[in-house]
Amino acid sequence: MTKKLPLILTFFIILFLLSGCTNSRIRVTHPDVRSTQDNTWNNNDAENVDISDLDENLTETETIITEDMAEERMERIPFPVSEYNRFQRSGKGTVKGSIYIDNAHNQKVMGAGTRLYLNPVTTYSKQWYNESYLGGYKMEKADQRLFNHLRFTAAANSGEFAFYGVPSGSYYLIGTVKCAEECGYSTPKSIRIATTVSVYGSQIVRRDLSRLID
Repeated sequence: MTKKLPLILTFFIILFLLSGCTNSRIRVTHPDVRSTQDNTWNNNDAENVDISDLDENLTETETIITEDMAEERMERIPFPVSEYNRFQRSGKGTVKGSIYIDNAHNQKVMGAGTRLYLNPVTTYSKQWYNESYLGGYKMEKADQRLFNHLRFTAAANSGEFAFYGVPSGSYYLIGTVKCAEECGYSTPKSIRIATTVSVYGSQIVRRDLSRLID
């Protein structure tokens, strides 16, 4: 009887070790795929993605720009952290549509492959919309904390786009269409388009982003 006891203990020890190895093999670390599911920036995007196109490279076709406007950049208001923090980081809403230019021949010039943004409506983004997009003034460089709240996607070749997992709230929907001879220009121009869109709960909101060129 005394000789069998060590064998039994050895059996249970081996069984315990094998079960421990099995558990370690089935433990899987899932990658963070949130950025591809809900169109938000990941931690590295702020260093690798240039959002100067939200402020610069405007043309006379995008805004009311005249030759008499000053070249100096307009100072931005302080970044309103509390306003942006009211927006949830994830949601269930969807914003989809098409981005295009209506030219003088009643033809649609689609924004194939262009990048689009959802920027929460705050006093900070309202200043950009009113002064830069509508007024044509160039702004100082945006605060880097804006990256934490922008959502983005890219349009298909057909100009169709979609944002998924959008939290409830109001946003500026922003995109750019490149247009050349089909819009009557001798050289290609990047035409900015922006509008507002609101989504609540699990709504699916259809909003085309378009602009008429005479």
